[in-house]
Amino acid sequence: MTKVLAAVAWPYANGPRHLGHVAGFGVPSDVFARFMRMSGHAVLMVSGSDEHGTPILVLADQQGVTARELVDVNHAVIAHELADLGCSYDLYTRTTTVNHYAVAQELFRQVWANGYMIERTTRGAISPSTGRTLPDRYIEGTCPICGYGEARGDQCDNCGNQLEPEELINPRSKINGETPEFVETQHFFLDLPALADSLRAYLEDRAASGTWRPNVIKFSLNILSDIKPRAMTRDIDWGIPVPLDGWRELPTKKLYVWFDAVIGYLSASIEWARRQGAPERWREWWNDPEALSYYFMGKDNITFHSQIWPAELLGYMGAGDKGGEPGAYGALNLPTEVVSSEYLTMESQQFSTSRGHTILVRDVLTRYQPDALRYVICAAGPETSDADFTWREFVQRTNSELVAGWGNLVNRTATMIHKNFGEIPVCGPLAPQDQAILDLVAGGFERVGELLRRQRLRAATAEAMRVVSEVNAYISRTEPFKLKAPEQRERLGTVLHVLAQCVSDCNTLLAPMLPHSANAVHAVLGGEGTFMPMPHVEQVNDLDDGRPYPIITGDYRDTPRWERTPVRAGTPIGKPSPVFVKLEDSVVAEELARMGS
Repeated sequence: MTKVLAAVAWPYANGPRHLGHVAGFGVPSDVFARFMRMSGHAVLMVSGSDEHGTPILVLADQQGVTARELVDVNHAVIAHELADLGCSYDLYTRTTTVNHYAVAQELFRQVWANGYMIERTTRGAISPSTGRTLPDRYIEGTCPICGYGEARGDQCDNCGNQLEPEELINPRSKINGETPEFVETQHFFLDLPALADSLRAYLEDRAASGTWRPNVIKFSLNILSDIKPRAMTRDIDWGIPVPLDGWRELPTKKLYVWFDAVIGYLSASIEWARRQGAPERWREWWNDPEALSYYFMGKDNITFHSQIWPAELLGYMGAGDKGGEPGAYGALNLPTEVVSSEYLTMESQQFSTSRGHTILVRDVLTRYQPDALRYVICAAGPETSDADFTWREFVQRTNSELVAGWGNLVNRTATMIHKNFGEIPVCGPLAPQDQAILDLVAGGFERVGELLRRQRLRAATAEAMRVVSEVNAYISRTEPFKLKAPEQRERLGTVLHVLAQCVSDCNTLLAPMLPHSANAVHAVLGGEGTFMPMPHVEQVNDLDDGRPYPIITGDYRDTPRWERTPVRAGTPIGKPSPVFVKLEDSVVAEELARMGS
């Protein structure tokens, strides 16, 4: 049994999530975590709401509330969205806990003690109209390297190079369009050049493994070519205080939101262990060199997960050119793999909440089955290339693949068993075609499993549905509905027993992708209890200051195994109800109208 950390990108708590968000981090991470649990591994899946940074302050000002009030509301909204989608977090928490503050400050202090936090005078961007610091990502301009006109103040998404706001040509504020003023200010910088050799060795080792997606490893190695120190503190009054004498007393000096956000993977693991009553248990996933860790996010966050976070970890352990020693948390594991998805567009346009061109997760879950959304993301999501979500494809895939393909197989099988026997019949002698379909379906565990193990979600979904289509074809070949004569009853029972076994196996193959319907199919086949454990939102108190907040958690110890479980003859089968809801063609026009298209 291997310890597997599923580290899922932290949604920014500035509002509800749209489909582009969950297609990049939510569904892919959950499918992987569920599969690895089914494969017998000890999975720890953690994340939370990212709640610091200037954008939160800007939005809070616009709404006339405090930053704390804003994130309290949005954290709860996001937690319920992700739980309803079925994301099986062991802990989904937030970055405003006392625990997270303590962990982030511990990492900062040790990185500083090892010499990898250097103090510098730099020029910070200020809004002339408000006097407030403008974060790097709230400044746009022309990239001085490639000429891209919408480069951000921290990175150009066109050429991938890291930037500083003052390097942009014709910089402008994304908040109000004004030209920022640049003033001198003191900050701590992460000394990336002193960690570059260790970073390169780490990334080249990952490249040699051949497991990382080509776009991710190529981008990660490319950004090493122009590596330079990066600011890890900000002029802002909302965030984690700098834990050094002469700094912690300054109300407008805080840790950079991206320095503390990635530390959330560690702090959430520590919080989870504390809530389990075993405060040191997190070390099984972080200190054991045999443990594996997979980080899931969209491609705009690759830099922070393949460079900044590994650099923070290396600096904490004293593994750069300046030497040093690990802090209280010891030697911490670097990411085994950074699993980055590309962008999801909607009806051929980028998601834009400000322009109303968006589809909120909570709206889809209110109107449609969660597994219908999960299926489209699994079958056609932005895995290794950008993908476009359209309502026409959503309706088409739901009706032709879920309803007419998988759902119809489940319904036909259960209906025939209920009508002819009332229970799963005894299996008689197997004909060659019976054994062939049983063998084909059993082989799906290896084929689909290998694809899921390598995060090839689209191919895994396609292979599982190919198995479903082969079982449907078996019905067409054997024609059990024509086996009505008394002397054919044993043969009918055998065919229906084989079908029950195949449907059960297919349900297991699809369970990581479709956990809600897996429970429904389990019930149709006469199963008792819950087949796939589901997450839930739970109200808890901060472990240190008692402040209440919701978390996502769950008990996943009874997750089924990734293997054939023989069906039991004599299991009662009732009259089934459809597992999936067929969508009317009018859904397309209705949803486009809601978008104003």
